[in-house]
Amino acid sequence: MCGIIGYVGKKDASSVLLQGLNRMEYRGYDSAGVAVLCRKSSLAGQDENSIFIHKRAGKIEKLENSLPKINNANGIGIGHTRWATHGEPSKINAHPFNGCKNEFAIAHNGIIENYTTIRTNLVEQGHVFESETDSEVIIHLIESYYNTNHDFFNAVRLALKDLWGTYGIVVLSRDHPDTIIAAKNGSPMIVGLGENENFVASDVAAFLKYTRNILPMEDGEIAIVSADEVQVKTLENSVVNRKLEKVGFDLSTIEKGGYPHYMLKEINEQPDTINDTLRGRILLQKGNVKLGGLEQFDKRLKNAKRIILTGCGTSWHAALVGEYLIEEFARIPVEVEYASEFRYRQPILEENDVLIALSQSGETADTVAAIKEAKRQNILVLGICNVVGSSIARATDMGIFIHAGPEIGVASTKSFTSQVAALSLLAVYLGREKNLTQLEGRKILQGLLDLPGKIRSILDESGNVKELAAIYASHQNFLYLGRGYNFPVALEGALKLKEISYIHAEGYPAAEMKHGPIALIDESMPVVFIALKDDPTYPKILSNIEEVKARKGKVIAIATQGDEEISKKADHVIYIPETLKCLSPILSVIPLQLLSYYIAVQRGCDVDQPRNLAKSVTVE
Repeated sequence: MCGIIGYVGKKDASSVLLQGLNRMEYRGYDSAGVAVLCRKSSLAGQDENSIFIHKRAGKIEKLENSLPKINNANGIGIGHTRWATHGEPSKINAHPFNGCKNEFAIAHNGIIENYTTIRTNLVEQGHVFESETDSEVIIHLIESYYNTNHDFFNAVRLALKDLWGTYGIVVLSRDHPDTIIAAKNGSPMIVGLGENENFVASDVAAFLKYTRNILPMEDGEIAIVSADEVQVKTLENSVVNRKLEKVGFDLSTIEKGGYPHYMLKEINEQPDTINDTLRGRILLQKGNVKLGGLEQFDKRLKNAKRIILTGCGTSWHAALVGEYLIEEFARIPVEVEYASEFRYRQPILEENDVLIALSQSGETADTVAAIKEAKRQNILVLGICNVVGSSIARATDMGIFIHAGPEIGVASTKSFTSQVAALSLLAVYLGREKNLTQLEGRKILQGLLDLPGKIRSILDESGNVKELAAIYASHQNFLYLGRGYNFPVALEGALKLKEISYIHAEGYPAAEMKHGPIALIDESMPVVFIALKDDPTYPKILSNIEEVKARKGKVIAIATQGDEEISKKADHVIYIPETLKCLSPILSVIPLQLLSYYIAVQRGCDVDQPRNLAKSVTVE
């Protein structure tokens, strides 16, 4: 969750760290801090060759505005932006932490499960703790080992071997003024290699301004980083040799580009991101699909007896759409599992099962754990994710990258539609081996190719959604209803509204309204229906609308262009272009994304950084 950066070079360390933290603030914004090595500090009370730590509760802006000028502090430092787990958001619980002698500083992302035991042992040895966090035990443990062997690397290595849980860490040492050490287990950590300077961070966005050359770290690895050298070793002290990779996007893709919020920018990018997901993969005349990342395991995948789709949050909603797609076109039984539940319920997996894991970041802790459980049972695993070189991309047997580009807004938008597009390709790919004809395949693929233009037409009418948001921004409860392919869209629409506007919202299958939710409906309850005319359940949905109206509920309908009947029943109608039933979620979700965005803006909410949330959930 948290964002971590470390820098070694000749630039002003505090400036580099603050820039990097600002790029990663979507990973957590409860508090932030930096630690820099002051060789000849002019700060009052600060000794030469000492570690200066400055941190603040709240967003990075508070840290930036209060940070004093540190002369001759250039060259080396670490920084952290926090999403709180252990201990409330406060200055005292903010990172980085130091030990008893101010010899070291550490920034940590993850959860140390045995921290209570370690803390008790260290207190008995005389260590004094200041915070409520699990993270602080790591630096005291490193200090304890260093007091014994005075070896920076081995002190870190031995300390890590005592930990149970997840971590991504960067460590600064007063006695080693040219080196930082980074390590990873279950939390992302990437080395960036520049010219006479090097970086480590949770996300390449932190240092993309300076370099696109990266070295993603694997679990159980430690990187010793100086300005002119990076060496990676294992916890067992073996040297790791790995080729450099190059980031496939540049700094402009993570800027707002003139939009007031990243979320609005990313909503408007969806015509392009859908194109990027489809590019080079559609064989239109053959009515088939080419997915190069699946070729090695092609036969095992196509012979699957059962497919399990897993993910969290928005990715789980995309997986639900995938269930409809694969079962309809490939006739393979599909189950959809919350990744957070999958690993803990001792899942029964058979030899010909396939697990498909969905994650935007490729670092979602619960999804990574689900993959590990499937691999433990020798099950074939396919990943659908957005980030090349991520933990999920490296852990799976095969994969489909959605190529949606960096998604900075905490509430996922373009990753959902790109995941559904990728699942549509996969359904055709599998279906053509079964009963899906060339003509049927061609029809679906042409429908996919037509989506970007149709999304643009929806975005061109966003002013209508903005006006609607002004009417309903003061309401405190919403109900979202859909059926078939658009039931998951109802769930996703409700999630978006909850995430960024803090309005209570629930998504249900429309037919389930009478089994409980109808009790909530009165004149103050807006009900959003996804009611598309080509859906075979359309007459049933019209009946559901009548039932809401009979109880004085306000109805907002997402409907097919040209449908005049629904305008006679609903209070408000947002029209979308007609498309194939199976592809309708990619269109019907767009106005719901816009509605949640404009309501949040009306309510004065922080759209890109909603309270209590972070972009990449890297802890369980």
